[in-house]
Amino acid sequence: MASALVTTDLPDLTLISRGKVRDIYRTSAEDCLLFVATDRISVFDVILTKGIPDKGKALTRISLFWFEKLKHIVPNHLVTADIDQMPEEMRKYGNQLEGRSMLVKRAKVIPIEFIVRGYLTGSAWAEYKKHGTMFGIPLPENMLESQRLPEPLVTPSTKAEQGEHDENISPKEAERIIGAELYSRVAAIALKLYATAAEYAISRGLVLADTKFEFGLISPSNPSEEEVILVDEVLTPDSSRYWPLDKYEPGKSQPNFDKQYVRDWLVSQGYRRGLEKGPEGTDKGWDIDADVIEGTQRRYLDVENMLKREEPVA
Repeated sequence: MASALVTTDLPDLTLISRGKVRDIYRTSAEDCLLFVATDRISVFDVILTKGIPDKGKALTRISLFWFEKLKHIVPNHLVTADIDQMPEEMRKYGNQLEGRSMLVKRAKVIPIEFIVRGYLTGSAWAEYKKHGTMFGIPLPENMLESQRLPEPLVTPSTKAEQGEHDENISPKEAERIIGAELYSRVAAIALKLYATAAEYAISRGLVLADTKFEFGLISPSNPSEEEVILVDEVLTPDSSRYWPLDKYEPGKSQPNFDKQYVRDWLVSQGYRRGLEKGPEGTDKGWDIDADVIEGTQRRYLDVENMLKREEPVA
């Protein structure tokens, strides 16, 4: 198995931040940034000690696929993923950047994650069983686990700093943070993106249960007319919950192609809130076994291959 690139080392570039997965660098082009998708894996907002080899390359390929397919709905931040078209100072690092980097437009990131849910699962199912609601939104009675919702819903969350946890918030709180008009506008875009992507995914044998979108604002010409663009990654197994259509059956948890596989394994090993630093509360972090690494890698590649099928499934 190839080794994982957990941390980039680009000494001639200025590192702006290391996120849960991405390293972001300043470039000689003032209006652009370099995004590098590492092989780190973050579960429960905790970065595990081992990465998934070539995961960053798979994330990049899947994001590029969706950026192209969804660009008619909303512009995105991609400038190029071709190293030969990037500023010269990056080309010497081709061994680290090839296949996992994007030159992107610098944008003012909207500090809300727009999570669109089409099915009742995960933490939403846990709340529904207790209160009949999904993040405070009333749902019909007697729904089943993994059942399709009457219509997709946006459940916003805050964007957590590394080491912190994202927090689900109400639409009203999101409106207070970014303004009601902007929230309404972006939520409508997120719903349209989800509907288009979910319809396509079904045609390729995948149920897109839910996904997270992030957006930014740019001022291409007139500063008073900021344009909404899609940023970060899009519709990858890191940010989405994919299920195999041929095995989908409401009333139970579903086989998955996403990080739920790793979440379930961690929980089986004793993970819980308060033990983010490691099984004994030390600073050693959470490790994962070789078979979990291999299984995760296989699931990411399966999603990519299914999405890129030339013909719809029968």
